[in-house]
Amino acid sequence: MHTNREHINIVWFKRDLRLEDHEPLYKALQEKEPVLCLFVFEQILLEDAHYSKRHWDFIKESVSDLNRQLHTYNTKVLAVNSDIISICNLLSDTYHIKQVFSHQETGIQITFDRDKSFKRYCKNNLITWTESVNNGVVRGIKNRNAWFDSWNNYMMTPQLPFLAKAEQFLDLQKITTIEKQCQVTNLKTENNKPFQVGGTAMAQKYLHSFLGGRYKNYMFHISKPALSRKSCSRLSPYIAWGNLSVRQVYQAAKNVKTTGPNNKQLAAFRSRLRWQAHFIQKFEMEHIMEQASVNKGYHKLKKNISEAYQKAWREGQTGFPLVDASMRCLNETGYVNFRMRALLVSFFTHILWQPWQDASKHLSRQFLDFEPGIHFPQLQMQAGETGINNLRIYNPIKNSLEHDPDGSFIKKWVPELKNLELPFVHEPYLMTALDQQFNNFQLGVHYPKPIVDLKKQRKHASDVLWNMKKNKTVYTESLRILQKHTIDNRSKLLDNDD
Repeated sequence: MHTNREHINIVWFKRDLRLEDHEPLYKALQEKEPVLCLFVFEQILLEDAHYSKRHWDFIKESVSDLNRQLHTYNTKVLAVNSDIISICNLLSDTYHIKQVFSHQETGIQITFDRDKSFKRYCKNNLITWTESVNNGVVRGIKNRNAWFDSWNNYMMTPQLPFLAKAEQFLDLQKITTIEKQCQVTNLKTENNKPFQVGGTAMAQKYLHSFLGGRYKNYMFHISKPALSRKSCSRLSPYIAWGNLSVRQVYQAAKNVKTTGPNNKQLAAFRSRLRWQAHFIQKFEMEHIMEQASVNKGYHKLKKNISEAYQKAWREGQTGFPLVDASMRCLNETGYVNFRMRALLVSFFTHILWQPWQDASKHLSRQFLDFEPGIHFPQLQMQAGETGINNLRIYNPIKNSLEHDPDGSFIKKWVPELKNLELPFVHEPYLMTALDQQFNNFQLGVHYPKPIVDLKKQRKHASDVLWNMKKNKTVYTESLRILQKHTIDNRSKLLDNDD
């Protein structure tokens, strides 16, 4: 049946847009059949509310970067608007697809369902689909007893090199013929966007600049909304979309020759790579987290939805300067540091008393580094609905005074306040009528009055959530979660091996 058709293997790229340390590509190049590199811009994701144009532009830039690297090999990534089964059917008219290689994906429910459908498709069409572990996250495990040692061993295993010859790939002429039969994705993006640019080349620049010196203030500035933009690695989108593997980053950080305080900065950075994997593994094992709290006891928690509150929060118009500055910065640039992300979620779920599910899609669309395995566990942890984490109800004023003491971050992103005296930059609602007159500033006109009573709302959230910890279902679920996800030695997540 397939005697007149050329046999090929496909490497299906997903959140792994790189050539080096790419196990599916490495394995495919060990086979005798020519390799077709494929990325599918899937309609189910293009239409999904978790994603936005900034994500697709980042992916397009990443694919373009792959094509620049692959040009030497007289090939490129076939980038199409389709779905994986449709494009395989189209390819099967001309080629016999022998094998498909890809990474396992810890994605949202629709990608998991898509993978199940594709598995059936491969079985029915006698295609071998080989999936590789992605960044040490393991599918199908029941507990975390041996997880850390497995992850650590994965991180210390030598990286897989990209060693190829042009004749190992489907060539450009053949790919051009395929493109005439399908909807090819236009990979052009706008110039001068306020977002980090996708691709391994840019990822390497960020990695080198971080390990070349930016890391020295990593822990000192990690909580500062302005200073963290330079002192943190800023590698999160490149890890989320796979321009670099976590193993590449981990080993590069491990190989930096440094001593004393600087060594502690890098140890802290490596520890956060472990924490990242820990949360993705948790989501891999608890897919309910996309829709509902992992602790079933919190399913009984009901909150009255306020469209007005949610709109003010999304637009950075709550009357609390650090919250508004953080949201406006995120909306504009796709990035704020971890503490400001936690503040945004805490403010939404605790101070505004809104369900975390209503924050999920807006934040995922704004985060350039949207990673489902981080996104959903962190939402629930910051909302106080896991039952196992300490309840943190962030005070936006306290955080403002501690982490933006000169108001520089607020002044940049809430310019309405930049000419006020510093105390009013942090708390504009303290201005008397006379203060407003002197400053030619009117609360409620030039900047919103606080949309809620901070002290009252913090107390309400604290009372309700602490009381729920006594609930039998919350307690039972907490024990289940701890038993399933606690690493045998929690200190292993800290990088103390130097």
